[in-house]
Amino acid sequence: MAAPSAGNQQPWEFYVVTDKEKIRALSQVSPYAKCAADAPVLMVPCYRTEGLRFPEFDLIDLSIATEHILLEITAQGLGGVWLAVAPIADRVEKADAILGIGDRLHAFALVPFGYPAESREWQDRYDESRVHVCS
Repeated sequence: MAAPSAGNQQPWEFYVVTDKEKIRALSQVSPYAKCAADAPVLMVPCYRTEGLRFPEFDLIDLSIATEHILLEITAQGLGGVWLAVAPIADRVEKADAILGIGDRLHAFALVPFGYPAESREWQDRYDESRVHVCS
């Protein structure tokens, strides 16, 4: 919740899902979320649609908050992954229905996490050609 947001609107709420049936159901909302089926915990960042000063920035705000979640997961020695839900309407509707969150909130992403099943080497993705200096 320390993530920056447009006009400090903080449009987020978070569901922490430990119910195995709900986790399995949520893993079916996207063809790319199957890996979440056996996760011990699944966090679902959600965005509010009411009372926002800058509603056009809600998904950007949630992206920043989700990145903060993933950074903290890593800092705790755990593994996690960002699985997109929004802005794809049918994924959002399915996740919302599973969580029973109604019309004022919508699922943004699925973030399953726990102890990693495998260890991976760090990947250096820095590409100097994508950094431009204007002086």
